[in-house]
Amino acid sequence: MRALTIFYDGTCPLCVKEMTALTKKDTHQQIKTVDIYSEEFSRYENIDPDKANTILHALDSEGNLILGLDVTHKAWQLVGMGWLYAPLRWPVIKPFADKLYLLFAKNRYRISYWLTGKSRCENGVCKR
Repeated sequence: MRALTIFYDGTCPLCVKEMTALTKKDTHQQIKTVDIYSEEFSRYENIDPDKANTILHALDSEGNLILGLDVTHKAWQLVGMGWLYAPLRWPVIKPFADKLYLLFAKNRYRISYWLTGKSRCENGVCKR
């Protein structure tokens, strides 16, 4: 079993870009990524698809649920780059970072369009 299974929105260009970058860095294959809109996702009955569409979800190797920026930090930590996200988990910054993350997650398609020129991906291909 992998150290972390991440459930992400495969229709979101920024989300796809992040998962692609993460898996390229995952030379020890510790992370599994699962698109919440894929057929494979149906095998994870304990993950609520509506909630997973609202906030990033992951399961660690013991089956513990991890959410939001804690997922991002854990994933990048596994590939040796946790220091990039560590400040977002510091107690003084964490509450603000978590609120900003939820705002991002709610508006991810609009933000994706602003940053990439694409608002949605279909079948792994991003389009305007």
